[in-house]
Amino acid sequence: MSVHKGAPALLSAGTLCAALLLSGCANTAPPAPVAPAGTAAAAAAGDSRPAGAPPGAARGAGGPGEPAGSIASAPVPAPRLPGVGPATQALVPDGTTQAFVVTGATADDNTSTATLYEKGPGGHWTESAGPWPTHNALRGWTADHTAGDLRSPIGVFRLGDAGGRLPDPGSRLPYDQDDEFAISGTGFSGEPLEGSFDHVIAIDYNRVPGRTPLDKERPLGDEKGGGVWIHVDHGGPTQACVALDREPLRELIRALDPAKEPVIVMGPAPELAR
Repeated sequence: MSVHKGAPALLSAGTLCAALLLSGCANTAPPAPVAPAGTAAAAAAGDSRPAGAPPGAARGAGGPGEPAGSIASAPVPAPRLPGVGPATQALVPDGTTQAFVVTGATADDNTSTATLYEKGPGGHWTESAGPWPTHNALRGWTADHTAGDLRSPIGVFRLGDAGGRLPDPGSRLPYDQDDEFAISGTGFSGEPLEGSFDHVIAIDYNRVPGRTPLDKERPLGDEKGGGVWIHVDHGGPTQACVALDREPLRELIRALDPAKEPVIVMGPAPELAR
């Protein structure tokens, strides 16, 4: 697959309370009466609030287009992908307008759901394809993937290269057709693996972007795993990849647009919601 963390002393509560009590005890004279706002006595005392102004009312310049003394509106948070929290959304590049979100129910689930979203001119994300059922790694998910742990890496990774044993189904990503994508054997449930790599999309986890998915260079080192793809679902959990049924995968390959800087956002729902 492809991409993805001296001090001033504080006054204790007890000390603060004691200080307040002492200051109160030191002044036993009754407080002076407060003149009503807007009266001559109030003006003489330096109270410039207009008559009827509530205590603490602010008198300020206000922002552009706001009357003096108004309270500025709180900034509106940027729209986020459905089910994605602020920490995860912050990992999505600013230029990305296409995101493939793969969500598992828990950290140990090997089944998940995938939906393709597109970001419109107003900044809001809308569903453009899916949702589709998917498989992920046998043991679920991890934020610290290592080779052979049988977990899919959690994170936000770019999608920039595709390939497969079969001809290009209409990809706008670079597509490498190669017989080396052939695979045989059986999966964890005894299901045949043949045809699983007929079409694949490389996830930019521990790989060099811009190369065929078959490329073996691992920038983070071999111990961090690699070769994490979106590939054809063989009917069971994977080593670390995301597996999607054949026709939805072909649809996804045709939909991904490099001009939209597509990414995959993948992991268990509680993690992605952070």
